[in-house]
Amino acid sequence: MKVLIIEDEERAARRLKQLIENLHQKVEVLDTVDSVKNAILWLTKNPTPDLLFMDIQLGDGISFEIFEVITINCPVIFTTAYDEYALKAFEVNSIDYLLKPIDEDSLRAAFNKLSLLKAQATGPSEEKVATISNMMANTYKNRFIIKIGEHIKSIPVKDILYFFSREKATFLKTTDGKNYLIDYALDKIEGMLEPNIFFRINRRYLIDIESIKDIVSYSNSRLKVSLKKNVEDDIIVSRDRVQDFKTWLGR
Repeated sequence: MKVLIIEDEERAARRLKQLIENLHQKVEVLDTVDSVKNAILWLTKNPTPDLLFMDIQLGDGISFEIFEVITINCPVIFTTAYDEYALKAFEVNSIDYLLKPIDEDSLRAAFNKLSLLKAQATGPSEEKVATISNMMANTYKNRFIIKIGEHIKSIPVKDILYFFSREKATFLKTTDGKNYLIDYALDKIEGMLEPNIFFRINRRYLIDIESIKDIVSYSNSRLKVSLKKNVEDDIIVSRDRVQDFKTWLGR
């Protein structure tokens, strides 16, 4: 079986590839691509693989856009960070999915399901893709799943003050002051959250409006923000985001 992985998070793609290869020695991961554009190019220039693993939200758009450009005639297993409400669409339409963070048991179950359905396993129809895409378009995450050693913890978005990046890793800060490592870049998290509640103030911080403790004027028309449960003194709103930030505060 030949597999293509469409995933823009390098660490997630690498982990999925390793899990697949560990489970099935006869499965060949042909490649990993990281965007809608590159997926379309790859699928246009290469023979159709036997199976696609496709992340829903990519850096340059939603993966459903791929179906608008080319016809996919192989089974697709979506990988997603969305919760139960959005996943109902997958169940209704009989398209399989893996909820991130992906583990070996869920991947094995997906392959077993694929084997059982192999006779009729084809790509999702236009109607199925449209239905799921419409549901996902207005769905924001309600919680994030994180791993702590061998344990899994579910953290409601309402309990998150902000997200921040440090040394090429991304963390979330909870209302009780704890930091948790998560498996997404800030660029991707930004699209998962309600924009009236969360705002990307600079390259390193994505904050909940309720996390703001104080805002003061700073040099060169910038703003300095103090956040709850934060020990870093100078969190500066990027100059090009100041006006949007003020607009966001006034919504």
